[in-house]
Amino acid sequence: MKKSGLIIVIAVLLGVVGIYFFTTYNVFVKKDEKVRQMWSEVQNTYQRRLDLTPNLVSVVKGISGFEQSTLVAIAEARNKAQRGLGGDATAENYGQQAQLQDSLAAASNRVIAVIEKYPALRGTEAYRGLQTQLEGNERRIKVARNDFNAAVADYNSSVRSFPGNIAAGVLGFKPREGFQATPGADKNVEIKF
Repeated sequence: MKKSGLIIVIAVLLGVVGIYFFTTYNVFVKKDEKVRQMWSEVQNTYQRRLDLTPNLVSVVKGISGFEQSTLVAIAEARNKAQRGLGGDATAENYGQQAQLQDSLAAASNRVIAVIEKYPALRGTEAYRGLQTQLEGNERRIKVARNDFNAAVADYNSSVRSFPGNIAAGVLGFKPREGFQATPGADKNVEIKF
């Protein structure tokens, strides 16, 4: 009888451990999918920026004899950002896309600063509408990055905390990296005319 009781206890313990790993795995999968979903939203807002930028440039170009070098810089930054869009949610890809998108944002901000210097451009309805959309898109990117970082933090909290870290190690789930500011992002952007 003692042997059968020990077998039952071991079977129950193995069952409990099995159920724990099963449910923990499902939690990790859901949180991993949330990270992927948030990364897709970041890329979606990047794509919106890429689609909106040529419209802004076309309006500005059509309204004035604008600085050609500024328009070329935006077109080049947009093309580079377009080529860099896509890929998995990896730290290397975050950094690459963030750098390309930051270049495009900086070029777009230079356009806004230059246009604000010319009252005739600032007064046009088309430009105002596109400027509002561009500014709104920058806010969307910020929100998408924040949501992505929150999803990564939630996932990492599950993967790194005890006893989840044991299950994560056995099941192959590793912590992820979120967005971080690029070096020098804390300094003001200098705009020269």
